[in-house]
Amino acid sequence: MDAVEQVLLAEREWLLAHLQLDAVALDRLMDPDYLQIDARGNTVNKEQVLASFLSGERHWREANSDEHLVRVYGEAFVVGRWRARGENAGRSFDYQARYVSVWVRRDGVWRMVSDQSTPIT
Repeated sequence: MDAVEQVLLAEREWLLAHLQLDAVALDRLMDPDYLQIDARGNTVNKEQVLASFLSGERHWREANSDEHLVRVYGEAFVVGRWRARGENAGRSFDYQARYVSVWVRRDGVWRMVSDQSTPIT
């Protein structure tokens, strides 16, 4: 399996971990230096993201992604489109966005170091 296929497999695991609210899998897939840019432009670290999943306030009914464009330059950059539906903090959401994620290979495992999504309206 080449690097592009490995990163797309990790992206799929990332998506499934969100859908299943699997904080253990998310923790494994996230690099210790993980940093997310949220919808308001704030930075959110790995511990904050994991805490939001452990809060019990998220319930996803659907999550999928497509239109992947992967570039590997030592690190891997993935641009794609994703859609999710569910509830967060008691509020329903139906979200579609373009995203970019950055992956690094450490100890033979691809781990996400950063991601950012921009809503598609």
